[in-house]
Amino acid sequence: MFTGIVEELGRVRTITPNDGGARLEVDATTVTTDAKLGDSIAVNGCCLTVVELGTGWWAADAVTETLDRTSLGAMRVGDPVNLERPVRVEDRLGGHIVQGHVDGIGHLATRDPLPDGSVRMCFALPESLLRYVVEKGSITLDGISLTVAAFDDSEGTLDVAVIPHTLSVTTLGHKGPGDPVNVEVDILAKHVERLLATRE
Repeated sequence: MFTGIVEELGRVRTITPNDGGARLEVDATTVTTDAKLGDSIAVNGCCLTVVELGTGWWAADAVTETLDRTSLGAMRVGDPVNLERPVRVEDRLGGHIVQGHVDGIGHLATRDPLPDGSVRMCFALPESLLRYVVEKGSITLDGISLTVAAFDDSEGTLDVAVIPHTLSVTTLGHKGPGDPVNVEVDILAKHVERLLATRE
């Protein structure tokens, strides 16, 4: 389980395709300080397993399912990636409950800089995820816990206000219109929907 608070902005070191999947090597220092083989690390919000470790880098195997259902399949060598280790029981839950299980891929529609240094970003979401979005609720984009500032159901878009710090330490600082983001909706919303469905 994760919190959506990015610990480090890493960079894709190599991508080696293998039988439909791929081995990803990622340059990183913070998330590898106590990492062991078999540990989990979220990459742009997608939970991956550490299969190899080196000095200043680590590797994970992304299977075909992962590459097909997340933006990881479109990554290139040199791309920045958001990295987060799983939350420990004694840690503060600074964001919200994030599983690292990507629900779909959204795209940045518009990016509007504001006078205070923040940026208002509008994202288009897959239609299947729209019912889980509520204004002032939580959403995870590329592994970042964000608050929904506004939501337009008819357009299928949501807005988030991104502060300068988040822009400087995550992939959102590098995103332009049309760029993909991994989307994970609030798991609580999905559980509530399932419980209500079973009562019908």
